[in-house]
Amino acid sequence: MGRAFVYVILGGGVAAGYAALEFTNKGVSHGELCIISEEPVAPYERPALSKGFLLPEAPARLPAFHTCVGANEERLTPKWYKEHGIELILGTRVKSADVRRKTLLTAAGETISYKFLIIATGARALNLEEFGVSGSDAENVCHLRDLADATRLVDVMQASTGGNAVVIGGGYIGMEVAASLVINKINVSMVFPEPHCMARLFTPKIASYYEEFYKSKGVKFVKGTVMSSFVFNPDGKVTGVNLKDGSYLPADLVVVGIGIRPNTSLFEGQLTLEKGGIKVNSQLQTSNSSVYAVGDVASFPVKIFGEIRRLEHVDAARKSARHAVAAIMEPDTTPEFDYLPFFYSRVFSFSWQFYGENLGEVIYFGDFSGTSFGAYWVHKGHLVGSFLEGGSKQEYEAIAKVTRLKPAIDDLNELERQGLGFVVALSQKPTLVGVGGSTLTVVLEKPVYPWHAAAGVVAAASIAAFAYWYGRRRRRW
Repeated sequence: MGRAFVYVILGGGVAAGYAALEFTNKGVSHGELCIISEEPVAPYERPALSKGFLLPEAPARLPAFHTCVGANEERLTPKWYKEHGIELILGTRVKSADVRRKTLLTAAGETISYKFLIIATGARALNLEEFGVSGSDAENVCHLRDLADATRLVDVMQASTGGNAVVIGGGYIGMEVAASLVINKINVSMVFPEPHCMARLFTPKIASYYEEFYKSKGVKFVKGTVMSSFVFNPDGKVTGVNLKDGSYLPADLVVVGIGIRPNTSLFEGQLTLEKGGIKVNSQLQTSNSSVYAVGDVASFPVKIFGEIRRLEHVDAARKSARHAVAAIMEPDTTPEFDYLPFFYSRVFSFSWQFYGENLGEVIYFGDFSGTSFGAYWVHKGHLVGSFLEGGSKQEYEAIAKVTRLKPAIDDLNELERQGLGFVVALSQKPTLVGVGGSTLTVVLEKPVYPWHAAAGVVAAASIAAFAYWYGRRRRRW
């Protein structure tokens, strides 16, 4: 019992939807492509789960956020897949893979063969048991990774209005879920071991800006410690959490957001792994030429930094998926994958974007007491990272364009003085062309206003003298 396809996408997350759209754009024939997913629904935009899905009024629900609406493109409903001859094999777990024989075996015993495989298995949420804490299977302890998690979280939230929530973790999920809990009129305490929120990306100064706003909304931050145990009532429901520093927090709801782990187990021992993911080349091709990997599960060459990295963000998933399809369908004309690391978030009234790498000396600009500010990271004399809160579309495009070029910076004080204007002005230069891995030498000229008048006088005098001399010579002729 089995089926055969030319192309198989394993995984039904964001990357799968964008890969499917790219396959159709490249002319895949009906019946050649299938998507295998453990989830019972067609691919959707996962960022909606921690944002619009959790809103108490007019919440986002499928089919509204099927891919590829996150990139302002077509919404790929189940009907779309059927019309394009793409087989959706949903609610199906693959229990083993054989890359040498090019086969996948499902839990139901069906063998699915392929000519080309795209691994888009993503990652799973880490649970507290992996850190020695039991009880995360309690009815009011939630994670947030897929639609089922989000649906369960909504149910528990609705039963906890006016109550207390403890969010374990201060990263993306923790910050975005905490904002949604506040909007749902739930008291929130956030617990994490780092000295400030979003520690992998934010500086203390940037983190402080957001933390102060969250505090104004009633969020309590408990930093520098971790959870040690749950407290249960006789029915097995969590009523509070004990922390390692000896303190206790009451809880009607607990959300665990402590990171993820790539789903690589099917391919361990068959494909080369690196940095926790499946290692791929600049065409997203694994150590087996018929197998590609994209999204959270892929460790790929980041050309601008000259090293292999694994990035956990929806933008990387979308773009790597599209590139892998192009590399499969048009191998002779597809350039190397040249990705600029990009992260963003939108919570409350905030909207920030980050490009590049947060390495080196930090130069801040803008008004940290207002609504628009940012930072540059300068490493070894080059701008390598940019952050902006409250920017316009054009300003975000400018920081992306200039960060990619890694311009040389010779004066940090002048960079601070120019602030956002530096990238805006530089991005508008007609000769500015973004080339992966390239650098641009930029001289940050200090203002020399006191010299302008003197220079003008000297120039005028020189011109007058030349005119006098030239006129006398003409009269001699």
